[in-house]
Amino acid sequence: MRRQLARTSLTSALVCAVVAAVLATGVVWWVVTTRAAVVATWLTADPTTGVARFAAVMMGVGALGVLAGHLATTGTRSHVERASQDLVAVAKRLSAGEARLAPVRSDIAEIDTVSEVMTRRAHDMTKSLAAERDFASDASHQLRTPLTALLMRLEEISVTDDADVVKEEANIAIAQVERLTRVVDDLLGRTRGSGGPAPAVSLDSVIAALQREWQPAFEQARRSVRVRGERGLFVRSTPVALSQVLSTLLENSLVHGRGTVDVHARRSGPSVIVEVSDQGDGVPSAMAPHIFERSVSSGAGGSTGLGLALARDLAESNGGRLDLVQAQPARFALFLSEAETD
Repeated sequence: MRRQLARTSLTSALVCAVVAAVLATGVVWWVVTTRAAVVATWLTADPTTGVARFAAVMMGVGALGVLAGHLATTGTRSHVERASQDLVAVAKRLSAGEARLAPVRSDIAEIDTVSEVMTRRAHDMTKSLAAERDFASDASHQLRTPLTALLMRLEEISVTDDADVVKEEANIAIAQVERLTRVVDDLLGRTRGSGGPAPAVSLDSVIAALQREWQPAFEQARRSVRVRGERGLFVRSTPVALSQVLSTLLENSLVHGRGTVDVHARRSGPSVIVEVSDQGDGVPSAMAPHIFERSVSSGAGGSTGLGLALARDLAESNGGRLDLVQAQPARFALFLSEAETD
């Protein structure tokens, strides 16, 4: 902006000076060559009047020079004015909450820099708001599953008088509360951006805990969960994330599938694959390519379409991958790195 203003001022001054010099030289030359007697009469008859007349002529010449300078810088001044107005418009749109802003391209460094800062800030704010919305949705979904399982256990306790059953269900309910606490801690860790390598976790212990957790729901639906495959496997993942991913697959089979749910764990090179399948109709062909996108759901069972998208995010955040390897009947595969154990 400073350079633009300095250039405009310099241009205006130079034009004024050149025009004034040219006009003054022309007037003086014309008077001297064609009207010398008139000038002599002015100066000898009444010097004051002659000087005043000559000064008036010079002032007229100067006025013409200023007008020429003004006209010569009209384009530059209009350009700066338009750029300033565009910048003000961008600022107003930003204050109104608009996210998609086109930066001003004026070739004026200061205006372009301010415009780029505002548009970048608008983009960052949009990303931040989107991340907050996704986090709120993820948090509500992650908390819903353990809360539902806890509610089931409390309902079992409320309808039985058997002390042994009450004790067993109470212990499971305590385990659910502990899991809920870990889920909250994991969510807080995500907000802090905590990193580092994933720990080693026993796949058998996580699957066994999930079997106990989901048993009442599957029994109520007159269905069952069968676990088979290799035992004693350890994988790289946080227990909360692994439990949440597998819980999502079990819940998905419970809501959308039929028959026995099969959980099969096996090694494949340096990876461990956990496949979850059932005997239902599977995923419609049109939905299969988009099954992991947020808000993509059949709508059955009050599904929001968030679970599988979140499960894939959790798997990837722990160095794994979640895929739909077969659509009909549905078979999901969770790929994780095998952990070395002593």
